[in-house]
Amino acid sequence: MMNSDRLKTLLENVKSGALSIDDAVNSLKTLPYEDLSFARIDTHRALRRGAPEAIYSEGKTPEQIAAIARVISDSGQMVLATRASHSLYLELAEKFKDITWHTQARIITIGTLPEPDLSRRILVITAGTTDIPAAEEAAVTAAAMGCSVEKLYDAGIAGLHRILDNIDLLRSVSVIVAVAGMDGALPAVAAGLVSCPVIAVPSSTGYGAGSGGIAPLLTMLNSCSPGVAVVNIDNGYGAGYLAALITGRNQ
Repeated sequence: MMNSDRLKTLLENVKSGALSIDDAVNSLKTLPYEDLSFARIDTHRALRRGAPEAIYSEGKTPEQIAAIARVISDSGQMVLATRASHSLYLELAEKFKDITWHTQARIITIGTLPEPDLSRRILVITAGTTDIPAAEEAAVTAAAMGCSVEKLYDAGIAGLHRILDNIDLLRSVSVIVAVAGMDGALPAVAAGLVSCPVIAVPSSTGYGAGSGGIAPLLTMLNSCSPGVAVVNIDNGYGAGYLAALITGRNQ
């Protein structure tokens, strides 16, 4: 947390007129972190970036995650723990109120999701059903950042009519997040039909030659349709975050 002497000086400077309110807010954006020895929690990331720090759960103990979540929650911000497990949720549920387990997204949220802003519409689409976990991670992340999220699942190019039947939906949103494994062609097809940005998420699903998502990653990086941005393999969180930032820029 911010050093109390520094905060007092800051407020006194604002009160005396030596520092403008805008300059004070800007200085808050560089505040220090909460040091837990095993983690340094950036409690003011939401002020700088528009969303609080998320907890990547894999590799952390339940006790470490609980301590990090407590700092974020006590600072008045929503907690988002990604790549979580149901067993972790059960442990945290004993310590926190207003906690939710998002099964397919593998995300734990602590706090109430904001009301969706209908002017910030995001569409999350998948090529297949097995791509849904990464898609749900993107959807929950964007919803936690205040976006209105719609979904269109199992609409890959093996049945192109499934996309074409929903062309009005694709053209009505601000950003599309497209998750695909196999040949990874869905984002390029979607981008060729719309005027909004498309965020491509390569999925690790598919047979051996897909190399755990490398094949769709390379396809997406080589998209012939302009306007496609690519995140890392299975990185639904990064895609949802980026989509939310894009819609926020339009406000």
